[in-house]
Amino acid sequence: MTARTGFYPNVIALQTLLSKEISRFMRIWSQTLLPPAITMSLYFIIFGKFIGSQIQNIHGYSYIQYIVPGLIMLSLMTNAYSNTASSFFLTKFNKSIEEMLVSPMLNLILLLGFTLGGMVRGLLVGIIVMIISLLFTHIPCQHPGIILITATLAAMIFSLGGLINGIYAKRFDDVAFVPTFILTPLTYLGGVFYSIYQLPTVWHIISLCNPILAIVDTFRYGFLGVSDINIFWGMVFICILLLFVFLWAWMLLKKGVGKA
Repeated sequence: MTARTGFYPNVIALQTLLSKEISRFMRIWSQTLLPPAITMSLYFIIFGKFIGSQIQNIHGYSYIQYIVPGLIMLSLMTNAYSNTASSFFLTKFNKSIEEMLVSPMLNLILLLGFTLGGMVRGLLVGIIVMIISLLFTHIPCQHPGIILITATLAAMIFSLGGLINGIYAKRFDDVAFVPTFILTPLTYLGGVFYSIYQLPTVWHIISLCNPILAIVDTFRYGFLGVSDINIFWGMVFICILLLFVFLWAWMLLKKGVGKA
C-alpha cells in the first residue's frame, strides 16, 4: 500500500494541515477572533437595546432575542468563509501550495484540511458571540440538537465556499469581492434582522429564494422554537447545498484549477 493510498499517512497529513490552519488564526487572535466579538457587541447595543426597544415583539420574543440567533449565524458564516478564502489564496500567493502538490497528499485531504480549519474558526467565533449575547438578554435553547447540527453544517458550507473563492482568486481583490458584493447582501436580506412576514409580498417571495434564509431560520428555530419556513425542508436544503459546494470544490481541486 503506497503512501498516497495509505490510511494512516493521510490521517497524519490531515492532522498536520488542520493544525496549521488552526494555529494560523489562533496566532493572530486579535485580528481573527476579537473583531467579530466587538462588532457583534455593537450590534447588540445599537440594534438590540437602542433600536430594538422601540420595535414590537416578533413571534412572542423581544427584538433583541429574535435577532441574536441571526447575529450568531452571521458571524459564524462570514468568519468560516473568510478564513478559508484568505488562507488558501495566501498558500497560492506564497507558493507553498507547491509543497502540498508534490507530497502524496490526496485532494480530499487538502479539501478537508482547509475546510475544517475554516469551520473551527467559524464555530469558535459563533460560540464567542453567543456568550457575549448572554450579557444583553436571555436566550432560550429549545432544540440543542438542531442548533449544533445547523451551526456545523453552515460552518462547513461557508468554509467550502471560501475554498472555492480562494481557488478561483488570482488577486487579493478577488478574495474580497464575493464577501462584499454577494455574501453580505444575501446575509442582510436573509432574515437576520426581521421576519419575512413583515415584508411586502414581493420581497417576501424574493426572500424565500435566498439560501441564507433557510440556514438562519433553521438555526433560529433551534433557539426560539419559531421559524418563518418549514424546518424539515430547511434542513434538507442545507444538506443539498453542502453536497453541492463540496462536490464543486472537490472537482476544482481534481482539475487543478487555481493551483498554479
